[in-house]
Formats: sequence, C-alpha cells, structure tokens
Amino acid sequence: MQLTENGGVVVYPFKGDNHLVSSFRRDAFRLIEQQCPAGYSIVKEGEAKGRSRIAGPVQGAEEVIRERRWGIEFRCK
Repeated sequence: MQLTENGGVVVYPFKGDNHLVSSFRRDAFRLIEQQCPAGYSIVKEGEAKGRSRIAGPVQGAEEVIRERRWGIEFRCK
C-alpha cells in the first residue's frame, strides 16, 4: 500500500483474466476501509505493472512466470 495525505493506492496479485474474483481483492478493500474509517471513493483502478520471474527445480527446465497485479487508487472522505 502506498499512502498519501488523504488516500493512497493498494495493489494486489491476480491470476487469469478476472481480477474481481481474486481473494486478495477482499483484503485490499479491508486495508482501504482501515485507512478510511469515515468512507472512501475510488479514484481509478486498473492493471498495474507486474513482474516476471524464472522458476524451476532443474537448471535448463526453467519456466518464466508472469505475475499480474491490479491497482486501486482511493481517496478518503
């Protein structure tokens, strides 16, 4: 989470094409609610910069894994 004076940005990972069903989305909104107990508004949301990593138990058989992330920018009321 990145915070500003009156809001911030929460980023969470998701798989597939539907960020709405990620279990991490619920956690992201809990963080927003904790930061803004009097309420909040969503400024914007969208896919954030993800990352790629190489994974594999055997050298030469590595696999590139792309991790996707979704960002929610919010403003406290």
